[in-house]
Amino acid sequence: MAVIEGEGLLVASDDVFRGVTVDPAGLAEDPDTFGARLARSLDAWRDRGYRLVWLEVPIARADLIPVAASQGFAFHHCEPNRITLTRQLLPGVTIPLPATHYVGAGGLVVNSRQELLVVVEKAHRHRQPNYYKLPGGALLPGEHLVDGVMREVREETGIETRFVDLVGFRHWHGYRFGKSDIYFICRLDPLTAEIRIQESEIETCLWMPLCDYLAAESVGIFNKRMVATALGSTGLAPGWFDGYGALETHEIFLAQGRDSESRGDDGC
Repeated sequence: MAVIEGEGLLVASDDVFRGVTVDPAGLAEDPDTFGARLARSLDAWRDRGYRLVWLEVPIARADLIPVAASQGFAFHHCEPNRITLTRQLLPGVTIPLPATHYVGAGGLVVNSRQELLVVVEKAHRHRQPNYYKLPGGALLPGEHLVDGVMREVREETGIETRFVDLVGFRHWHGYRFGKSDIYFICRLDPLTAEIRIQESEIETCLWMPLCDYLAAESVGIFNKRMVATALGSTGLAPGWFDGYGALETHEIFLAQGRDSESRGDDGC
């Protein structure tokens, strides 16, 4: 990204898509000055062939939002301490969608006695008192799937685990706030046995015999089917390609088996 020069313009930089990103640290101090500089900047950026403007406004500068809206900006997405707006400089420019999905994970943990780690959430205790499900929940921003599912199991049950493989996942539209949801089921090996319930969220937690779980009428069909699938198959295991991305920001899950390097050929 390169800084866009120009006297009297808002501080901004460009991107490879001919878009403009306004520096939130360089916003004018008062709405009137901001409005004048914004109008001047929009004209200059349009004349230079830029296509789209991204404007991030910190919550402390919320008084600038009506000014931007009056000059054609629309809301794109928001976070607790800031909101991002966009404005097309040329008609028909594609605007990337904001985040559309929640991502969560459940841990399928089976011990050496063929018992499954299950919980009943307090949210379900009155409507479905025996609704035993796999421990799990939403991933945190920037959190890997492997780390997130082990964290959720540890928080809800106190059980420490080791990630084994990815069993399957559900893709569900029309979830919270009209967004979609992807929920992964991950096989984990238990490293400890003593349960310590997360009292704020969990009503019951126990090691349940697998046969009892699969026969229970109160168990949801999704969890039941995932457990049955895991018992008869292997899933995708964490892996890596040399030269691809960075371990801090990327995860890869691969089918388990010999790859082309182990065979000494290209696999064809």
